Amino acid sequence: MSRALATTTATAPQAMPPGLDPARLPGHVAVIMDGNGRWAKQRNLPRVMGHREGVEALKRTLRLCSDWGIGALTAYAFSTENWSRPGEEVSFLMTLFERVLARELHALEQEQVRIRFLGDLEPLPEGLKRLIADATERTAANTGIHFNVCTNYGGRAELVRAAQRLAERCAAGALDPRAIDEQSFASELHTAGEPDPDLLIRTSGEHRISNFLLWQLAYAEIHITDVLWPDFDEAALRGALLDYQGRQRRFGGVEPLA
Repeated sequence: MSRALATTTATAPQAMPPGLDPARLPGHVAVIMDGNGRWAKQRNLPRVMGHREGVEALKRTLRLCSDWGIGALTAYAFSTENWSRPGEEVSFLMTLFERVLARELHALEQEQVRIRFLGDLEPLPEGLKRLIADATERTAANTGIHFNVCTNYGGRAELVRAAQRLAERCAAGALDPRAIDEQSFASELHTAGEPDPDLLIRTSGEHRISNFLLWQLAYAEIHITDVLWPDFDEAALRGALLDYQGRQRRFGGVEPLA
C-alpha cells in the first residue's frame, strides 16, 4: 500500500482520533462504495478516473480501520448486477482489480492483512482468479484485520446458494431438515466464520442496501453519508464511527431502565 498498514495484533490501535471511544468501536465494518461515477462527472473526467480514486479511498479506509483496531472490513466491490454496465467499464474494472491486487499483495501479506474474496468468482477473468487464489492462500494465516472484498456478489444469490447446499445435504440423507437453524444456514454463506457487520456505511447519500449482505446486516447500524466514495477520508470514517457510538443497540429488545 502507499504506506504500511498497522497490524491489529500485539500493539494498541494507532492514531485514534479524538472523541472516539476505543472500547466501543464496531468489530466489523461493511461499506457500500457508491459515487465513483458522480465524482468523475463533477470533474468532467471519465468514469474510470472515479474508479481509480475509489481504490485510493478503499486503501485509506482499510489502513484507518487497521490502525484504529477494527477487526474486519467488508467492501462491496462488484455486484452481480454490475455486469450490465457498459462493456468497456466492466473490462476496465476487471483490469483494475487485477493490477491493484498484484501491486498491493506483498504489502498486505507483510502487514498481516487477511484478504478474502466473497461471491461467485467463476465468471471472473482467469488471470484475476489466479491472483485471488494466490492472495487468499498467502494471507490465510495472517492475524491482522480481515479484509473481505465482495466480488461478483449478490445477496439473493448467496441465500439461494446456501439453500441449495442445505437441500443437497438433506436429499443425500446427511442432514435432517428439522435440524436446519440460523447457525447451520449461516455456515453456508460466503461469510461463514466471520461475525456479522456491526456498522454499514453507504456513501453518496443513497438509502438502500442494494442486494448487499441481506442476511448479515439484520442488526447492523446503518450510516448514510452524502460524501462520494472517492472523497471518503479520515474525517468521514470518524463521523461514521461517532454516529455508531451514539446509537443504542437493542437487538429487538428495549433500553434498560435508568
